Amino acid sequence: MAVVSSSSFHSALLAFSSPSIAIPILNPMNGEKRRRWSSYSTRLQCSSRPDDARRISEQSSWKSKDSEGKDYLYRLGQEADNMNIAVGARQGVIDDLFVGNFLGKDSDIVFDYRQKATRSFEYLQGDYYIAPAFLDKVACHIVKNYIAHLLNVKVPLILGIWGGKGQGKTFQTELIFRAMGIEPVIMSAGELESERAGEPGRLIRDRYRTASQVIQNQGKMSCLMINDIDAGLGRFGNTQMTVNNQIVVGTLMNLSDNPTRVSIGQKWRESDVVHRVPIIVTGNDFSTLYAPLIRDGRMEKFYWQPDHEDIINIVHQMYAKDGITRDEVIRVVDTFPNQALDFYGALRSRTYDQSILKWVNDTGGYEKLGEKLLKGKKHGQLSTFVPPKQSVEALLESGHSLVKEHHLITNSRLSKEYMKNIDD
Repeated sequence: MAVVSSSSFHSALLAFSSPSIAIPILNPMNGEKRRRWSSYSTRLQCSSRPDDARRISEQSSWKSKDSEGKDYLYRLGQEADNMNIAVGARQGVIDDLFVGNFLGKDSDIVFDYRQKATRSFEYLQGDYYIAPAFLDKVACHIVKNYIAHLLNVKVPLILGIWGGKGQGKTFQTELIFRAMGIEPVIMSAGELESERAGEPGRLIRDRYRTASQVIQNQGKMSCLMINDIDAGLGRFGNTQMTVNNQIVVGTLMNLSDNPTRVSIGQKWRESDVVHRVPIIVTGNDFSTLYAPLIRDGRMEKFYWQPDHEDIINIVHQMYAKDGITRDEVIRVVDTFPNQALDFYGALRSRTYDQSILKWVNDTGGYEKLGEKLLKGKKHGQLSTFVPPKQSVEALLESGHSLVKEHHLITNSRLSKEYMKNIDD
């Protein structure tokens, strides 16, 4: 064991404290530790030089840029709730030193679950027709729930909009949300089932509380909307009920009875009172749902069947950009009566088929279509697509082809076997 004199130890200590001299520490450590301390001292000394570039690890994460050149503060301002925990250890947002490769480039594994849960409808550009009866029912339901504490009546929390397929129930509701400035939380029937028992019920309560937080924190009107609820909760023929079906029904019934006391598993607190959030559900047949859920005290039912005037106004707005006049729309609607609204949208889509086939041939045919579509879309080098010039004759031709296909499907032996009980 080496022995170091007191004078040599003090002189080494003074030398280490000098900012301009980097020498190893003379102490009883072994040689490996001495070399490590010496390299650390030299690294500190080099990084203090003003003419050297600053290391990434020494830069502030507030100044780092993301892939679009925006800094951290700009990204924070764009977040829904303006919370920095919603950013996480994302590559290009925070220093690479803290991102690393040991957990992957994006080490915040729950970032996708912190995304904005609400929906906005800025993509709905242009003028669309909203049926007055539909607007009155939805707007009245929302307003009643927001002023329920002022009314001396029982206000149902849930509005059930039901009717035939393709009648525009969801789209009309979204148009009303945009017109009223509502930022809803949207759910679908696919989220009403899970491999884990109790997960869909907890998800509904969590989304309900999220809509309440939008009202509390952002000062915006919000609601919870569940699309095609009968597809997830309905009882059809020999379908089997699951525990999650029962829990979801029980959750919706409990929300209707106690709309301001919603727990997602935490302990009950007297101060934990949420805002009353109206719920809107859509479906095709509510008779398949659990009867106590759709009783009048919990759910207000609204059957949506657009009349002839509503269909003409909606289809006219649908064809407005194509230069189709109102009289021409009336001719199309009268030629194909008793059709759902999505039928008239399919007419317009069918008229694009020939133009798309011509565009495929102009881009080089089918052989290299995949390569050109993917690379051209990525680099913005796709050839210009010229939409077809719409006419009443083209729409009528598309309509007759759709009706012919429908008759072929419904009159085939296989479809009759599948749909043998459709008349019942």
